[in-house]
Amino acid sequence: MKVALVHDYLNQYGGAERVLECFLDIFPDADVYTLLYDRSKLSDKLKEIKPVISFLQKLPFSKKLYERYLPFYPLAIEGFNLLDYDIVLSDSSAWTKGVFTHESTLHICYCHNPMRFAYENFHDFTVGESRNKLEKGILRLLINYFRMWDYSAAQRVDYFIAISQHIRRRIKKYYGRDSVVIYPPVDTDFFYPSERKKEDYFLVVGRFKEYKRFDIAIEAFNRLGIPLIVIGEGPLKGKFMRMAGKNIHFTERVDDVTLRAYYQNAQALIFTPLEDFGIVPLEAQACGTPVIAYNKGGARETVIEGKTGLFFEEQTPESLIDAVKRFRGMRFNKMNMVLNARRFNRERFKKEIKEFVIEKYREFKNA
Repeated sequence: MKVALVHDYLNQYGGAERVLECFLDIFPDADVYTLLYDRSKLSDKLKEIKPVISFLQKLPFSKKLYERYLPFYPLAIEGFNLLDYDIVLSDSSAWTKGVFTHESTLHICYCHNPMRFAYENFHDFTVGESRNKLEKGILRLLINYFRMWDYSAAQRVDYFIAISQHIRRRIKKYYGRDSVVIYPPVDTDFFYPSERKKEDYFLVVGRFKEYKRFDIAIEAFNRLGIPLIVIGEGPLKGKFMRMAGKNIHFTERVDDVTLRAYYQNAQALIFTPLEDFGIVPLEAQACGTPVIAYNKGGARETVIEGKTGLFFEEQTPESLIDAVKRFRGMRFNKMNMVLNARRFNRERFKKEIKEFVIEKYREFKNA
């Protein structure tokens, strides 16, 4: 079988890129296609690949200003020639489901989320926190086009896989398509607990995006005066640093060994977004660290109330403060968190994906 893997953009390293790494383990001879590529931002494994990259890569300042080229993304993704492949496996948070394939090609989309900025986040964030008013005004006019393109693109997919029940419902709502759920992978061999005593800090990890709502954590810990470490990078870093008191420390994206140590030694992970799934809470649990999470979205599928963490009900500093105060009076069994995380391990993910792809390919060829 000739297989193509299509990924939105390889200019950052997070949960979606860990999924791609597993796809490459399953299909080591597959060709990789992506809209943008920045080798310096990737893991050692992804630095080894030689992807086919869209014309967006050649546009001026595309590494830093890639979001400014959003109107060209549909054209770029449709420009990939995938007509000679038996299977196309796309993993998409916005664009890759829109590739054109031959009628004899099976296209399976592993969907991280329907196009977030075009639907539920449209009114709050439009398409980017760092945009000026003119850009946001223009892009508001384009959003309707993006929605129409996105719906049309979703109909090109033969089968959808959702990363969570939360996303399965979104796929049905916005695309009218059924999907199966295969949870993303967590590297529970790499992320494991330490025997050291916990240190006196709480932890936030992620990209500095508006929807992540790190401002809630910063404001809450400003009031609590408890040490908070914030790990990440993104356009809102300056804003968050200006908000923070002396008890809050920022560090840029760290290597996985350092990240593991931060997870292992933290009192708890603070998880404020309404997230599609959320690998970070499971990495923390794999390290024996409980999670204080917003009680909506994918966190409800990964955090067990009172056993591996607890929830706060509203995305407000006050609700989070109340949860932190409740947490400090509770005790958690480290092994409960480790065992919960192991349910989402990498080998389980690769097995489920491979079995699904092979089964659907046989059905597709016999239809």
